[in-house]
Amino acid sequence: MKAILFAKPLTSVNLEQIADQFDMSDLTLPFWGSRKKMPMHRIVRLEGEGNYTVFHFVDGSQLMVSLTLKKMESRLSPKVFVRPHKKNIINLLYLESVNPDRQQMSVSLVNGDRIEVSRRKASRFIKQVKGFQQELMVLDAKPTAPVVVVA
Repeated sequence: MKAILFAKPLTSVNLEQIADQFDMSDLTLPFWGSRKKMPMHRIVRLEGEGNYTVFHFVDGSQLMVSLTLKKMESRLSPKVFVRPHKKNIINLLYLESVNPDRQQMSVSLVNGDRIEVSRRKASRFIKQVKGFQQELMVLDAKPTAPVVVVA
């Protein structure tokens, strides 16, 4: 059984608006001896590889940084980024479905990745997803300012 989470697909315009509402600023990452700014709303998931973290972005690109997943977790927006397993952190904006199973719950992301949810973290994860959905519904219900087009 598969539970679909979003009634309508999120477009880039929706993502920009949601990112503003959830205070998802740019993330400064160490990269080859310098620092690189990355928009937080473009991150689909983070994967831990020992003392390194691999960022998976919406455009399919990846970036490895020399920081642990635990250190990265503290820099991310806790309303949008959830850690369903010790090896992964996912962005709820890119969550496509939750796949409950008798043995192991998993989630599917819009880029095709499938991430397992730890049995110990499953109930907390579901609460976080439901809370996020409720906040999205509240944001969706708010009237937006009219867009003025200047010719």
